[in-house]
Amino acid sequence: MSRQLLTILVPVYNEGLNIEPLFQALAPVLTELEHQFDVELLFTDNHSEDNTFAQLRAIGERDPRVRVLRFSRNFGFQRSILTGYLHARGDAAIQIDCDLQDPPALIVQFVQHWQAGYKVVYGVRKGRKEGFFITFARKVFYRLIDRLSDTRLPLDAGDFRLVDRVVLQELGKMEDFHPYLRGAIAAMGFAQIGIAYDRAERLRGESKFNFGKLVALAVDGILNHSVVPLRLATYTGLVVSVLTFIGLVTYTAARLLFGQTWPAGFATLTVLILLSLSLNALFLGVIGEYLGRIYQQVKKRPIAIIEDRVNDSPRSVS
Repeated sequence: MSRQLLTILVPVYNEGLNIEPLFQALAPVLTELEHQFDVELLFTDNHSEDNTFAQLRAIGERDPRVRVLRFSRNFGFQRSILTGYLHARGDAAIQIDCDLQDPPALIVQFVQHWQAGYKVVYGVRKGRKEGFFITFARKVFYRLIDRLSDTRLPLDAGDFRLVDRVVLQELGKMEDFHPYLRGAIAAMGFAQIGIAYDRAERLRGESKFNFGKLVALAVDGILNHSVVPLRLATYTGLVVSVLTFIGLVTYTAARLLFGQTWPAGFATLTVLILLSLSLNALFLGVIGEYLGRIYQQVKKRPIAIIEDRVNDSPRSVS
């Protein structure tokens, strides 16, 4: 009987300082896995501007297990991961970042749980060496999206995960220009389990996720898995309309029945007008975010365009 194939997927962007350390850290893991499995390493290079691709090409020339896909431009982290999943040849794919903040040794445990029948095995970050503010913001985001989502999403889980071939096949059916894979994979169901670990500090290079990109990722996650913002706009508009109607009835009754008069309230009117304009702008913005995603979705543009390959034959991905 032929051996099963495992794909280790590594998305990279300007990670020239981490390529060799990653291979050194993966070496004992690959040695252990290759007692039982065939293994391939698939790198998706999001059009790095340093020597990342040159290093990967050199490694691929001496190691046939290494495949590299270089994109024609930076298509974003989530689309880079999805493209890697769609090109993975393995019976299971394990995604790990290049910066070694996630421990490669944990891959062996992922595989053991996969052999036990789990279709998705993901890492849960019980501790991470980041600033208090960014750590707090991440925790708030994970819990917020879980509350807003129609499906339960794992808390404090990142992109360090193993997914079975059946999940890869379902991902191949997705037509999502703004994929949010943590939520998409969680929403598929199947048998899933989390493994807790402490995330290490980045030692080389710079994080590609500044606060602005983290906010953008949070917006994608919420809009991809919840219509609550649209419902909130509807409910708020309804509440404001009811309060306005009650206020109008009260004012008219006081004026006609009791002869009540009030001094002109310029400040009050100004505040109410500005509040109304602000609410309209806010909720039009929410609606615009959803419409913008629909517009980009119906254009049917490719998830990513591959301009160069190492040890990989051409294959179309839409």
